[in-house]
Amino acid sequence: MKKIDILGIFRELINSDSYDNNIVGVGQGNKYIRGVNTGKAALTILVKKKYSKSNLRHESLIPNEIDNLPTDIIEVGDIRLLNERIKFCRPAQPGMSLGHYKISAGTFGAVVKDKTTGELLILSNNHVLANITDGNDDRASIGDAIIQPGTYDGGKLEDCTIAQLRRFVPLCRQHTTSRCKIARAFEMLLNKSIHVFRPNYRIQVLRESEKANLVDCAVAAPLNTEAINPEILEIGSISGIKEATLNMPIKKSGRTTGLTYSKVLATNVTFQVNMNNQEYAIFTDQILAEPMSLPGDSGSLVLSDDNYAIGLLFAGSEQATMLNKIQHVLDKLNITFS
Repeated sequence: MKKIDILGIFRELINSDSYDNNIVGVGQGNKYIRGVNTGKAALTILVKKKYSKSNLRHESLIPNEIDNLPTDIIEVGDIRLLNERIKFCRPAQPGMSLGHYKISAGTFGAVVKDKTTGELLILSNNHVLANITDGNDDRASIGDAIIQPGTYDGGKLEDCTIAQLRRFVPLCRQHTTSRCKIARAFEMLLNKSIHVFRPNYRIQVLRESEKANLVDCAVAAPLNTEAINPEILEIGSISGIKEATLNMPIKKSGRTTGLTYSKVLATNVTFQVNMNNQEYAIFTDQILAEPMSLPGDSGSLVLSDDNYAIGLLFAGSEQATMLNKIQHVLDKLNITFS
């Protein structure tokens, strides 16, 4: 392949107003057509996101040929240092690692305001900031330490505490400990009987919950408001809120996978999510999106292309991502973005 001025071409492309800062690199490679390597030399153009030609203005189209070489476009996302989201950082930003001191790590979702007092607060999931509590299980208490980064990423209670748990929406498990006196007495009787034969076993009577969850969310109060920055990492400011619609393009900034893109597949979804210790919970009126997350991304704020918040990421798999509707989150926690 002939030698070409890669640096010069790169500078020319990124300094152009036509490409909306979508181009992040240039290199020399081969031309691919429908995923097949043609073996022909090409100028490889690296972009944050690859769009179809029908979704681009004419002036935003990358030329089919530059410097007498065909161009080949590859989507690589927003290339960044891989440790910035999991390191200790002040001010910390949404998109970074944090969590209740008893959990591994989740994502700092957004900076919000208490509707009543105007106090700045950190938004994330209950299972990130409040250790999956139902409010009666001693998993978390108001005032508990929130550390940044999370413990899995090296955060320590003594020198990484950034906030204290302010409030949470309890999570209702499908099976919960019964408070019925008759059930408790029956449980004690069974355990006395079984102890004779199996001293290491214990029976617990559980109550089937009839409640479904709308949200998995909580807020924490920063110890110092100067220790947080409301700009979402790699996204920026929140423009407001929108209701999710089918096929809406969305994005999020998360602790594990960084800036990722997806689209809405369904709304008004009711489903069962596995929790821990063989427990599960029912969630209703949720948003289903294409896969865009991995463990540790829980708590990420999900936004439209134009930075309107549409949901709070809380669960997922290799095939799908689940979001709480953002209006439910704001209402349940009495918070706002403005």
